[in-house]
Amino acid sequence: MGKLIVTDSSGQTRDVPLNKERITIGRHPDNDICLNDKAVSGHHAVVITILQDSFLEDLDSTNGTQVNGKQIAKHPLTHGDTIAIGRNTLKYEGEGAADDDFEKTMILKPGQFGAAFDAQVSKAAAPAAAAAPAVPPAQPAATPAPAKPMLGKLRVTTGPNAGKELELSKALTTIGKPGVQVAAITRRADGYYIVHVGGESGGTKPLVNGVPLDVQARKLNPNDTVELVGTRMTFTLSG
Repeated sequence: MGKLIVTDSSGQTRDVPLNKERITIGRHPDNDICLNDKAVSGHHAVVITILQDSFLEDLDSTNGTQVNGKQIAKHPLTHGDTIAIGRNTLKYEGEGAADDDFEKTMILKPGQFGAAFDAQVSKAAAPAAAAAPAVPPAQPAATPAPAKPMLGKLRVTTGPNAGKELELSKALTTIGKPGVQVAAITRRADGYYIVHVGGESGGTKPLVNGVPLDVQARKLNPNDTVELVGTRMTFTLSG
């Protein structure tokens, strides 16, 4: 389990374990990490943890959020990252060195759905494998290979990209528009789960089958409908 080492504006330090999927940061007392600092917005930022991965999102705060000296909107956290919020610092300590590329996460913003889906559907099909030699009659038949895990996909059903598909082959995929609507889809051993991870506090949440997502992850079932930032998609599973 990762944690944040919080040093507030008075110099006091405390450890906050990232033991929930959603840890909120801000000045209001209803936050998980409450920072008594006028430079901090009421609901300033949120840290989302899914499996072993954590990422930080600024919630359209007045003074912004910095990681390692750079202003961010959304940032996958890496062991040793230092977050600055107002006069407070929060150091992220993960369980191990994290992969700091964006192959884990893919942000799809309005206007970028087309490019993202085009990249998926334009992949050339792999050539068929050569036929394996027949097993000699004297040998027992080979044990069948274990079945491949089912692959989830999102198929767009509305708008100009209707019919296009996005493969959910990564451990974690985020879709939406930071600060407006963001959902994370995580691939686990028992299936795919979706959770609301961003947007203005109290704003419109992504929908699954017409029902707004809660802060807890929800398992996706085949033919579930996901709707966010004006795009409707159907979740499917294939072998």
